[in-house]
Amino acid sequence: MSRVGKEPIPLPEGVKVKILLEKIEFEGPKGKLDSPLTPGISAKIEDNKLILMRSNDTKEERSFHGLNRSLAYNAARGVSEGFAKQLEIVGVGYRAKLDKEKLELSLGFSKPVVYKIPKDIEIVLEKPTLILVKGIDKQRVGQVAREIRNFRRPDPYKLKGIRYVGERLIKKERKAGVVAGV
Repeated sequence: MSRVGKEPIPLPEGVKVKILLEKIEFEGPKGKLDSPLTPGISAKIEDNKLILMRSNDTKEERSFHGLNRSLAYNAARGVSEGFAKQLEIVGVGYRAKLDKEKLELSLGFSKPVVYKIPKDIEIVLEKPTLILVKGIDKQRVGQVAREIRNFRRPDPYKLKGIRYVGERLIKKERKAGVVAGV
């Protein structure tokens, strides 16, 4: 049996679950999300826990069992708590500014980079160099954070750019044969 798939999903307080044929609908204080159910995977609720089961033991079915359980767990957690990713901007003169539904990033280019914020994502600036990306869908939060990071990924020599908070970077030495001041 799948180690991930056999774990029951504890349903947080205030989360309503509706099990349909091809998906599970979660509704909570933060919003509403769907989680897919692949053919051969079924779900039931016992003692305020969601349990996913599979019909047979084929390799494909076992892998989908774990996948469906992870997606359902993330949806249940998303509608109750939500997800967040923090990004920090490192570099002289690098900063972010938030307008209504646009994020303006000054990253050392000739013009500032303007990013249109999606409707299902909330962006908060804790400092001009610290961006918090929040939402209920874990995949969307990670995708938006990655898109923002890709505007100026950390430089391997000076480590300037946009990085995740807590991301470990390895600084490279300067190239051999380069003489400083020439």
